[in-house]
Amino acid sequence: MSSNSNHADYWKANLKLMGLLLSIWFFVSFMCSVVLVDALNQIQFAGFKLGFWMAQQGSIYVFLILIWVYVRGMNKLDKKFDVEE
Repeated sequence: MSSNSNHADYWKANLKLMGLLLSIWFFVSFMCSVVLVDALNQIQFAGFKLGFWMAQQGSIYVFLILIWVYVRGMNKLDKKFDVEE
């Protein structure tokens, strides 16, 4: 029974991490690049309007960072639940 409970806790922690990271990805890629673009364009970043920069480059950088965070988070979860390779 504890094995099933441990498996369920591992899956729950995995879904929590994925939900958080997907929420950040949605906010950055959709909200900052589409919905809030006019407000962000009032700010200059590296010589470009921030809304434009987020749509063209920023969301890609954030996505790569989120992949790195996911890998680190899953490695920690694997060690915590003793399912590491």
